[in-house]
This record gives sequence, C-alpha cells and structure tokens, in this order.
Amino acid sequence: MTARPCLPWPHPLLRTPAADVAAITDEVRAIWRDMVDTMEAMPGYGLAAVQIGVPLRLAVVDCSTARGQAVLMANPEVLHASVKLREHEEASPNLPGVSAVVSRPRAVTVRFLNAADEVEERDFVDLWATSVQHQIDHLAGRMYFDRLSRLKRDMLLRKAKKMAG
Repeated sequence: MTARPCLPWPHPLLRTPAADVAAITDEVRAIWRDMVDTMEAMPGYGLAAVQIGVPLRLAVVDCSTARGQAVLMANPEVLHASVKLREHEEASPNLPGVSAVVSRPRAVTVRFLNAADEVEERDFVDLWATSVQHQIDHLAGRMYFDRLSRLKRDMLLRKAKKMAG
C-alpha cells in the first residue's frame, strides 16, 4: 500500500488545471493504485491526482459501502447533469478540519478513459455523482469552497487557517 501525502492548501498545483492523459500506461495504473490507497487511508470517497501532486487528469471514486469498487478515470468530463440538485457536506484532505454543504446536480453522465484504455460513459447518482463532480473540479483547479458564497468561503478559509495554527 502506498498512500501519498496530500498537498497542503494553498499549494499552487491545486489551482492549476491538470493535463490530459494521452493513453493508459503502466505509469498511469501505478498512479491510480497509489490514489486508491491514499483515498482508502483518508478515508474518503474520491481523489484527484492533483491532490497528491500529480498534474494529470486522473481521478478515482469509491462510494460503495463495501469499498473495493473504485472507478478509475482519466480525462473525466460531465456530458449531462440533472436539473435536480443534491446537498452534501464536502471536505478535502488538502484543507483538513473544515467542511461545507455544497449543492451539485444529483445525477451526472460522465465520459472518461477507463483502465482498459477505452472511452466509457457512465451515469452516477447521489453520493457517487457528488464525488465525481468534486474530483472533476479539482482537475480544473477548483476547490469545493469555490462553490460557496464569498462570505461563507472567507469564513471557512479563516477557520482552516486558525486551525492550522
């Protein structure tokens, strides 16, 4: 098991859009394995490669109750999002100790390159949809708190800074 450390906010890589993955290689598979190990060690429902300092559009998501059902994605993009929203409390290991309720589409259809190096389209709902969207935000250089009002975002960042000492 190789759990990697997560970059601390405000590391510049967390604000930099990640690069597309050209093909699924052994190197990409090794990064995915480390990402799943890191996600399980947190524990969390997903992880984007930029969170561990890898500037590639790679994400893993596992919202199953049994675990071990991680969906490995390269270059994920939302093709369709439901009009109906779902609220969920979100957090990030890059900014530990704080969280906020974020509204996102309840269901999304996502296209991505899978572990077999094939383009796949998959529907995600509820917590899976929230986690996938959260990871896609990371890959675009956005954090969950960017979806909050300026006042709530400023309060959250002040609280995180205070907790960090």
